[in-house]
Amino acid sequence: MKNFIPDNISKYDNVYDVLKERGFIEQVTDEEVVRELLGKEKIKFYIGFDPTADCLHVGHFMQVIIMMYMQKFGHTPVVLIGGGTGMVGDPSGRQDMRQMMTVETIDDNCCKFKCLFDKFLDFDEEWKYEGNNGVYAPGHENKTPEPGKAIAVNNAEWIRPLNYVEFVREVGTHFNVNNMLRAECYKQRMETGLSFLEFNYMLMQGYDFAVMARDFGVKMQFGGNDQWSNMIAGKQLSRKWNDIDVEAMTFALLTNSEGKKMGKTQKGALWLSADRTSPYEFYQYWRNVGDADVEKCLRMLTFLPMDEVKRLASLEGAEINKAKEILAFEVTKLVHGEEEAIKAQEGARAAFGGGAGNAANIPSTEMAAADFEGEGKGLLTLIKDLGLVPSNGEGRRTVEQGGLSINGEKVTDPKTAVTLDMFNDGEILIQKGKKKFHKVVIK
Repeated sequence: MKNFIPDNISKYDNVYDVLKERGFIEQVTDEEVVRELLGKEKIKFYIGFDPTADCLHVGHFMQVIIMMYMQKFGHTPVVLIGGGTGMVGDPSGRQDMRQMMTVETIDDNCCKFKCLFDKFLDFDEEWKYEGNNGVYAPGHENKTPEPGKAIAVNNAEWIRPLNYVEFVREVGTHFNVNNMLRAECYKQRMETGLSFLEFNYMLMQGYDFAVMARDFGVKMQFGGNDQWSNMIAGKQLSRKWNDIDVEAMTFALLTNSEGKKMGKTQKGALWLSADRTSPYEFYQYWRNVGDADVEKCLRMLTFLPMDEVKRLASLEGAEINKAKEILAFEVTKLVHGEEEAIKAQEGARAAFGGGAGNAANIPSTEMAAADFEGEGKGLLTLIKDLGLVPSNGEGRRTVEQGGLSINGEKVTDPKTAVTLDMFNDGEILIQKGKKKFHKVVIK
């Protein structure tokens, strides 16, 4: 049993109160009904994940943490992987249409998603969804999930076989276009253009909820705040189509004190896979959050008791850096394991603490000695290749503004070439700004 959450996480025994205490809950279909439901029953609930990439990022991780809390308190998480809805793409929160993916890419991403969920949740691997053969034919589960175990299902099973005319006759008749256009997920796209393909998304997500409520007793849907319109659609369809009452609850998106989504880096998203974002980079992101965001991140992304969260968040001045270090360590440990978190912390201390810590854990790249022979390798090309800057233009500005050092010495000429004689024992250390370090090792 994966046991990330300590037993003393909260004084409450109803998970609703725990989630509220941690500041997750934003909107609820009926607070009194939902709180009573989660306190008296052990329910199946679902969160949907469309396979828009082959890896989960920090935005997904918030939803994973919610499922971990629910599992801790005895409920059954249903991880819905969107092999069907992913073929359309959710327009919620977007200014443009998502890039269309091939079926092969979608299926490959679905498999990789499931492997990542395995790191955080205990699954009943013998559970399966059996059915359905179309809109009219209810399906069923092959068995009741083991108590305390999560289950995973792919909505490709019931969406891809659909006959479109049959679907709009059976499901589309329950949707009012005027109401749909008032939904926030569509309203914000009316000026820039909403494709008919995307317009179908609400029907498909509503259908997901209704199918799972009908076929294996899912009672709630959880999701980000941007999913509210789609979730209400599912609640209404379930009642109209199958006469089943279900509930929905949304959670705050992870934003900083300025209201901007967290988890974006210069290289793009902050991924949960070490292949896409190294544990060191992951650690550094959380080590460098703004002072005003420390309390929120500790509350939502760690399983420290609330008393400890409040104590750390109350630190002031230079002391707040201790809280940031604990935040970075705890989140990295959760995602990458304790060993990688220790390495990342030691690497950061070596880079920023004047040698305290293990410099071996600073990110490094091996390069051929031949690259630096003769006239050497252009500095701008090198820092771009290392991912320290996204473009030569950005690199030039960084150098000219005094934001780059090699082996502790500032470099201000963007035409500088890095040559073999600059390496000490086969290594050089490049520093961008105050907080980014990268080691180049020649082989």
